[in-house]
Parts: sequence; structure tokens; C-alpha cells
Amino acid sequence: MSEAAKGTGRGPADRPMSPHLQVWRWHVTMATSIFHRGSGIALYVGLLVLAGWVLALAGGGAAYETYMGLLGSPIGLLVLFGLTVAFLYHLANGVRHLFWDAGKGFEPKTADMTGWAAIVFGAVSAVLIWIIALLGVGQ
Repeated sequence: MSEAAKGTGRGPADRPMSPHLQVWRWHVTMATSIFHRGSGIALYVGLLVLAGWVLALAGGGAAYETYMGLLGSPIGLLVLFGLTVAFLYHLANGVRHLFWDAGKGFEPKTADMTGWAAIVFGAVSAVLIWIIALLGVGQ
């Protein structure tokens, strides 16, 4: 029998060398891991938006008005809403990770429940904050 037939050769394997999306069944904790990384990247984008705001503020009234016009446009509001969701989800999932660091919440049912709670918290809280902001409550 040849080396390749035995599977000991240096040729390509018939199966993935490590777990992959084709092998694993999709579950909420996998999604929360991906969302956590994605929301972290989005928060870096948010930092650039904040830096742009500071630069516009330092640039004078015209620059500030232009930047605020951009942020107030439909696309700007969508970006700001997305950043709100990313921040709140990242916060909730970070709290979840603090419990994990303490050795709590690793049971599959608990991990699934807290994963869904983080996702729902991020979305629902962002919607509530934006409803309050758009209605001008407190003015």
C-alpha cells in the first residue's frame, strides 16, 4: 500500500485538519463569539467617528456643522445606531465573559441563555435608547 493510501503521506487530507464551520453545528455561543469580535471592530470604527467629531469641533463652526450634517444624515444615523448596538452588545457579552472568568456559566444551557440575553440586550436597549433620543424625552 502506498504512503498516500495509508494517509501517512504529505498529500492533502480527506477531512479538515481542525474543526471548521463545515464540521460544527451552528449554535448561539458560536454566534456570540463572532458577534463579539465584530462588535469590537465596530467600536474601533466608532472611535474614528468620535475622532472625526473632535477634529470637526476643533476645526471651527463650519467644519462642525458639516460633520454634524453628515452624522444627522440617514446613513450617519444608521452608522450611529449600529455603533450603539455594537457598544451595548459588547458590554453585555463582556459582563458574560467576566462571569466565565470566575468559572461560572459554562453549563451549555446557561451559556446559551446568557448568549441570547447578550444579543437581545444589545438590540432592545439600542432601540429603546434611540426611541428616547428621537422623541426628545427630557427636553
